Amino acid sequence: MRGACWAEFDLRNQLWLIPAERMKAGVQHQVPLSNAAIAVLALAMKFKRETDDLVFPGQTARKPLSDMTLLQILRKRDLKYTVHGFRSAFRDWAATESSYLGQVAEAALAHTVSNKVEAAYRRTTFLEKRKGLMADWERFCWGRPG
Repeated sequence: MRGACWAEFDLRNQLWLIPAERMKAGVQHQVPLSNAAIAVLALAMKFKRETDDLVFPGQTARKPLSDMTLLQILRKRDLKYTVHGFRSAFRDWAATESSYLGQVAEAALAHTVSNKVEAAYRRTTFLEKRKGLMADWERFCWGRPG
């Protein structure tokens, strides 16, 4: 998220298209955006710099917000979370509190299939199911019933 650029967002279709060169697996990743995510982007747009396209810029022009800045925000609020812990919390919630298949949650996290035979046959990214998954995750995070 720190390196996200405005050009990567298709707000009309509520998608974030992360280019292959920014992904560990080297494949473009589509992220369905919940209504809350769209609202955060609308707030961030108010602070958009003309010097670069970063959604969350750091103090230096054309440099993203540092990972330590995010960690400091959590520490100042005396929260016992880590930035990477949000991904882990999402995966645990998907496994224990939702009815989505593990493959859908893994696709949401852009994890690759390690079994080469299974990977050869899996041609879907589960995008439509991930839209529902992200909407349900939003409701969970806001404490709203499903």
